[in-house]
Amino acid sequence: MRCPTVLVGLVLVLGLATGATAQTTQGNQLPSVRFRGFADIGAVKFNADESVKAVLGTSSGVVYGGGVLVELPSSLFAGIRASVFKGEGQRVYVFNGEVFPLDVDTEVSIVPIEVFAGYRFATGSRFSPYAGGGLGWHHYKETSAFATGDENVDEVFMGYQVMGGLEVRLARLFAVAGEVQWTSIPDQVDQGSTSVRVPFNESNLGGTAIRVKFVVGR
Repeated sequence: MRCPTVLVGLVLVLGLATGATAQTTQGNQLPSVRFRGFADIGAVKFNADESVKAVLGTSSGVVYGGGVLVELPSSLFAGIRASVFKGEGQRVYVFNGEVFPLDVDTEVSIVPIEVFAGYRFATGSRFSPYAGGGLGWHHYKETSAFATGDENVDEVFMGYQVMGGLEVRLARLFAVAGEVQWTSIPDQVDQGSTSVRVPFNESNLGGTAIRVKFVVGR
């Protein structure tokens, strides 16, 4: 499954769902449906702690992104988000748990596209806790110096995520939120040109992210 096809499908589904929600109720009164944009930045710590650290020198890094929120009636919301993680390291060989650097530069990038839905617990208040979850498609790319096309990796993995946070409205059209998200991308144990997750027995490419969101809109 390729990202462009997935993205088009998700946008269509989101649009149809929003249109259906905005149907006429009593008289000609329409339920309140609002669109808001957001950008975010934070840190992610990967579940595959040892294998990521072996290649990149650390099991965590900076992640940033943005997307669109759709505020629905009954304190519900939905949205779509894209983000980017990039790291630089080197290819390694693992034997009996010991890591041997190969002195070959490697760049890893992960670009998730995620759709989600959730519930706000205090709509109308300046402080709005929320929780939700959804599905994601994660474009994993690994390229190494002097590598052939077969040795590099360019794959899309499917996962799911749950999240929770607190949004604080600072002005009529601006809010800031702190958010924690846990992501699982299971059963990706043998992907990657280095395949270091195999000797480390780490099969999940997901992780835990903590981020700050800057939200624009009512």
